[in-house]
Amino acid sequence: MKRILVSVVVVVLALTTFAIVNPDYENPIVNVVEVAAPAVVRVEVQVRDSFGGLDPFLDEFFRRFFGDIPPREGIGSGFIFDEEGYIMTNDHVVQNATRIQVTLLDGSTYPAEYIGGDRELDLAVIKINAEDKKLPTIKIGSSSMLRIGEWAIAIGNPLGFQQTVTVGVVSAVERQIPKPDGSGYYSNLIQTDAAINPGNSGGPLLNIHGEVIGINTALVAPQVGTALGFAIPIDVAMRFVDALIESGVAEKAFLGVYHRTVNENLVKSLNLQTNTGALITDVVPGGPADRAGIRPLDVVKKVDNQDITSAESLGAAIRNYPPGATVTITVNRMGEVLQIEVILGHERELLSSEQPPEETLADDKLGLVVAALTAEDIERLGIKREIDGVIVKEVKSGKPASIVGIRADDIITKVSIMGEFFSVKSLEDYEFAVGSIMKGDHVSLFVARESVTFIASFEYQE
Repeated sequence: MKRILVSVVVVVLALTTFAIVNPDYENPIVNVVEVAAPAVVRVEVQVRDSFGGLDPFLDEFFRRFFGDIPPREGIGSGFIFDEEGYIMTNDHVVQNATRIQVTLLDGSTYPAEYIGGDRELDLAVIKINAEDKKLPTIKIGSSSMLRIGEWAIAIGNPLGFQQTVTVGVVSAVERQIPKPDGSGYYSNLIQTDAAINPGNSGGPLLNIHGEVIGINTALVAPQVGTALGFAIPIDVAMRFVDALIESGVAEKAFLGVYHRTVNENLVKSLNLQTNTGALITDVVPGGPADRAGIRPLDVVKKVDNQDITSAESLGAAIRNYPPGATVTITVNRMGEVLQIEVILGHERELLSSEQPPEETLADDKLGLVVAALTAEDIERLGIKREIDGVIVKEVKSGKPASIVGIRADDIITKVSIMGEFFSVKSLEDYEFAVGSIMKGDHVSLFVARESVTFIASFEYQE
């Protein structure tokens, strides 16, 4: 009995001595999640893929022997930023979708309408109509003053697990990485070690105050590296949101320069006083750079606070701004560092009275705006082979060309309609070929993109 009594006394003393540490402590991340999570949504899409690429009529083969091609399903994330039901997400989550469905934290689901998007920015706006309730929204913060080491909180639907929260820090800013499809670069990204997995795309990256500082967009494959996720800075996204809502298109800025990456040969041959950056080889007369005083042989080092290390990074940085934006461009002019304010122009701006306006052709059947291929296009795109065709200037959402993945700067070289081939060397050739397409025809577009030619196939329905 005495032993039992002694044991009880020891337990009581132990409980008294080892009290709960920080009994009133509450992790601030809990508050962030409680405030922000209701506005984070699950985005489910269906996309009807084309099996074309090897044979113009491979789609028809699959239909004949296996029935209709099944739609591909995908899951991503997004967040409501406006009480009217506007949702921000990644363009790669919803592009070419035939159906979009949004699920809220409370389990309610709504069909969503694609409002507008931009493949280069990987930004899209969709909208739901929820007249039966007041929608929760998320507060938009700022990414311009982010510091490495700040808290970073990601909410999304990785691998389909709805409303998953991961926490880390801002690991770096102003990162530039190549896009998986080789179409260019993601520029000025936020890097974080908060776990981001497939399905997180389009979801918010939040600061400790519950404000959106970025849109989760990319991750490094686990076999390559871990704890490496990337987000579009919210400041970049907000520059284009109004335009996407109003017109469905994000118009990009234009600097008006010809440029190349600084290398050892250029440094030595031109006696440049810097080893990195984008060398201005010429300026477009009357363009934004010319008006601001940028000269040939200037080496661009920064656009605002973003470092410029190559010709590609300069182009990507400028296209993170809409026309009319004012940026500070830092240049090295033979050893003298200058900061030059530039009011950026429109990418289709008519820059010289001597330059005739570009002739384009709007095609409502396929949903394309095309122009004649020029030597400037070939140089700009770095095409290293002889090629004829028309260049895509604009792709209209929901049309056949958009659904099969055609994008701006693709070059259409040939059209096949039910086995009849049409060579495309001019706008007239293209107009004749497209005019020959009838309802029910199986059509293949031969498309040159960078150094690869592929075939996009579809059945035309009015």
